Amino acid sequence: MRIVVVGATGNAGTALLRRLRRERGVELAGVARRLPGPDAGEPYDQVEWHSCDVGLPGAADQLAEVFAGAGAVVHLAWQIQPSHDQRVLRRTNVDGSRAVVDAVVRARVPALVYASSVGTYASGPKDHPVSERWPATGVPASSYSRDKAAVEALLDQVEREHPELRVVRMRPGLNFQRDAATEISRYFLGPFAPVRLLRFGRIPLVPTHRRLRMQAVHTDDVAEAYARGALGDARGAFNLAADPVLTPELVARHFHGWTVPVAAPLLRGAAALTWHARLQPVDAGWVELALNVPLMSSERAETELGWRPTVDALAALRELFEGMAARAHTASPPMSGAADLPGRPAGLLHGHLAGHPNPY
Repeated sequence: MRIVVVGATGNAGTALLRRLRRERGVELAGVARRLPGPDAGEPYDQVEWHSCDVGLPGAADQLAEVFAGAGAVVHLAWQIQPSHDQRVLRRTNVDGSRAVVDAVVRARVPALVYASSVGTYASGPKDHPVSERWPATGVPASSYSRDKAAVEALLDQVEREHPELRVVRMRPGLNFQRDAATEISRYFLGPFAPVRLLRFGRIPLVPTHRRLRMQAVHTDDVAEAYARGALGDARGAFNLAADPVLTPELVARHFHGWTVPVAAPLLRGAAALTWHARLQPVDAGWVELALNVPLMSSERAETELGWRPTVDALAALRELFEGMAARAHTASPPMSGAADLPGRPAGLLHGHLAGHPNPY
């Protein structure tokens, strides 16, 4: 079986390549805007590579040729920076996803696995988990959420028009792994964050709010779900999250810090001010997302996919922090620690961050 992974060099893509390499009878093709070098090594070797920017005109034609003969396509490509240019983000995230879907239909690929997110959900409860039936209409104040919801609406239409296509939507919480530490730090903290302090295993101050309750899952466990979606016969949406729920109090206790209550307007204002000043790369929409996305139940993934996380959320977070302190990375362009990649101080100050990570 030939499986094509679009966005194969990022956080989830790297983990999925590792997972699928263990599968007998699977031939792998990877699509990325920037390809790994010839000496990148595992898991990027033994992969048929194709360079494509999915957001450019003509991408669907190019992708249809790549997808020909595939048994499944896994669509992971997503752009989070430059956050100061929403037009660029929507071109890749929504228009690019439309190109992938069009190419899948034209190439008559029987299965599409899409990397959705908890971020596709409308505002919801923080005191109990919701199922996949919760409205996937997004949090309006977050551009990330709006784009995720727009792609889900696109897939609704595709399923109606092409019932022969098996569409699987994975909706994970935050995706953490050590190898993605440099990428996540670059795209979400920026070059001025004192990540080296994490080598002491401490976070001195943790802001608290009653709605700052989030879920995480190790990227290897997410990759396992993607693999099961591609290789099996499941359809529909699946929540993916590991216990425990990450609360400020839990994080502070395990990383030897103090909690500091902060009102939601102050969180939003601080994020907006520092983002406009280009001191850090994420806008206030990410605060709105953190405060509003619901907690998820992974019961359907457990019963229908046979999926269960092997790493708990706290251990995944600890692995990420250790990786940030060590500047851990891989040889793929988006995850590399190379000094000339976007995201260094000059690029941040000029708004030139770019890339395709997908932390959710």
